[in-house]
Amino acid sequence: MPQSLRRGAMGREPKRTALAQARAANVDPGVLLAGVATGKTARDYRSKQRVFSQGDAADAVFYIQKGRVRVTVVSTRGKEAVIAVLNEGNFLGEGCLTGQPLRMATASALQPSTLLRVDKQAMVSLLHRDPEFAETFTAYLLSRNVRIEEDLVDQLFNSSEKRLARALLLLANFGKESRPESVIPKVSQETLAAMIGTTRSRVSYFMNRFRKMGFIHYNGGLQVHSALLSVVLND
Repeated sequence: MPQSLRRGAMGREPKRTALAQARAANVDPGVLLAGVATGKTARDYRSKQRVFSQGDAADAVFYIQKGRVRVTVVSTRGKEAVIAVLNEGNFLGEGCLTGQPLRMATASALQPSTLLRVDKQAMVSLLHRDPEFAETFTAYLLSRNVRIEEDLVDQLFNSSEKRLARALLLLANFGKESRPESVIPKVSQETLAAMIGTTRSRVSYFMNRFRKMGFIHYNGGLQVHSALLSVVLND
């Protein structure tokens, strides 16, 4: 799942998320979901294909087995905002477990992806009968809540340059055990602008600046270097 990045003022290095820590302990949610005998289906999605739409019935939880999913919301005036880009190992649609009747957002594949759909009742049953899965899923929800809080702090207090640097590091899975990977597929500047709440022209300006400084480069994809963290930590 995406690594959470703290604001520079907090003075800490990014920590692994709870779900990443669970994986390190060989607790793989995908494996634990194998305990669902009924009410579970796997499906492949094309790039840009919708998983569910804002206003649909909230009747299932999804687990990303492969690929990436973009989550967006649209206001009554038609303005769209990207609220998350979720990677392999992430859940989405978990709001149905709290009694949410309708989807509050739209989820679309950002690249060819495979998602596991688990019916709401099947998910509730698994949480009740499997303490190991319940603990892992709870850790995931808590880490997501922390990430949402950090996103809010980022929007309220950080410049658009810092917000872009943080978004790129998250997309590159910075802070995981492996080195930062290429952001694949290439995320459009429009999407990045929607993610951080700025204009495409500002994103273009900062992307060019990051490239000239050696923080990113293009080589069949967008490669993000750990040195970009200095932009996030610089006050």
